[in-house]
Amino acid sequence: MKKKLTVKEYVYVASMLFGLFFGAGNLIFPTAVGQLAGRNMWSAILGLLITGVGLPLLGVAALGLSRSDGLFSLSSKVNRPYAYFFTCALYLTIGPFFAIPRCATVSFTVGLEQILPQNGNMKLYLLLFTLAFFIAALLFSLRPGKILTWVGKILNPFFLLFLGILVVVTLVSPAAVPISSVEPMGGYIQQPFLTGFLEGYNTMDALASLAFGIIVVQVIRELGVDEPGAVARNTAKAGIFSCLFMGLIYLAVTVVGVQSRGLFEPAANGGVALAQIARHYLGSAGLLVLAATVTLACLKTAVGLITSCAETFSALFPNGPAYRIWAIIFSAISFLFANLGLSAIIDYSIPVLMFLYPLAIVLILLALFGKFFRHDRAVYISTIVLTFVAALYDLLRTLPEYLRTLCHLDAPLEAVGNVLPLASLGLGWVCPAALGLVIGLVIHFLRKQPEAT
Repeated sequence: MKKKLTVKEYVYVASMLFGLFFGAGNLIFPTAVGQLAGRNMWSAILGLLITGVGLPLLGVAALGLSRSDGLFSLSSKVNRPYAYFFTCALYLTIGPFFAIPRCATVSFTVGLEQILPQNGNMKLYLLLFTLAFFIAALLFSLRPGKILTWVGKILNPFFLLFLGILVVVTLVSPAAVPISSVEPMGGYIQQPFLTGFLEGYNTMDALASLAFGIIVVQVIRELGVDEPGAVARNTAKAGIFSCLFMGLIYLAVTVVGVQSRGLFEPAANGGVALAQIARHYLGSAGLLVLAATVTLACLKTAVGLITSCAETFSALFPNGPAYRIWAIIFSAISFLFANLGLSAIIDYSIPVLMFLYPLAIVLILLALFGKFFRHDRAVYISTIVLTFVAALYDLLRTLPEYLRTLCHLDAPLEAVGNVLPLASLGLGWVCPAALGLVIGLVIHFLRKQPEAT
């Protein structure tokens, strides 16, 4: 049995893995981190790299090591009702509720919005742009043809070349300010590492790894590697190159964000900041190239997400709508959410991500180390249940202020936060998850060893 890939195969898998994860969020959030973290960017970027690069790699490895056939199979180790809930919640998050609408709004914010008259009706422009964007995305989703291959082979290298030019021009510019002279803002003043760690949630890459990691695993198996440990090792080795490259881009874009503080005040979001930087250093022509490239890249991502979500839901609910109907539904929902605007999408996604990320992290770690407790369902259930409760607290805590006030949540949330360890740091789920793991392991070792599920 083949135990490792060839160098050529490693490069192929690494390139594919990079293409799966690299999207709009991988640009806008490091830019925002740089602008806000200032001289504390090194601690902030370390936190961002853990959740934005490390966790996605672990998620892919977990699918390979656990012999799971996808997210539903992996989360079924808890039980089937939870598998349906978590699979639907995750795909809706990386799909029509947040990630797909973000593709359209990032395209508009970085591109069209910057060249339109600033006194014009931006809401109308956004409406018309997103309508055209999602009509195109839907048509390609219904008949993808060769767009994904064409864009992946031609556009991504072109985009990375343009980004490299922007980074180099920014770093050598006389207007660039020393990193040490830029004052941090917000949470980056006192807790840059944790703030960067939590900001990494916004990339949604750890969630995406559970949704799309099976693609990488299947490719490795098709290349002749089938033993679970070997699959996980080869996935990790191929992922190291991909993740190092991703991390390098994160670092470079973060530095660009920091040095832009010598020219601009922090923007409302990373998309606006990136457009401002491109316009300043490369002029209107550079901005147009950036806009076209980002729009096509986001279109490709949207097509992939619509296709994946529609395929998943048609498989989960075989008696429900057909693939084409799901694709239409998800495109329509994405269109509606896109018209909230990029800043609103980011704001409203935070509570959901604060809820889903702890569940995803725990599931990944349980799958990676499951052989030590033979994937005993009791361990999965006890750990996930307590994590779920704590993550629900984080969801409620990060709701918009008006919603917390409307539901009279502030007082009870404050009471819970006073007794829940690490709650003030956004890590209130850690201790409950650890307690659930201990309880599950005690149950496991006190009874007859069950067969692995």
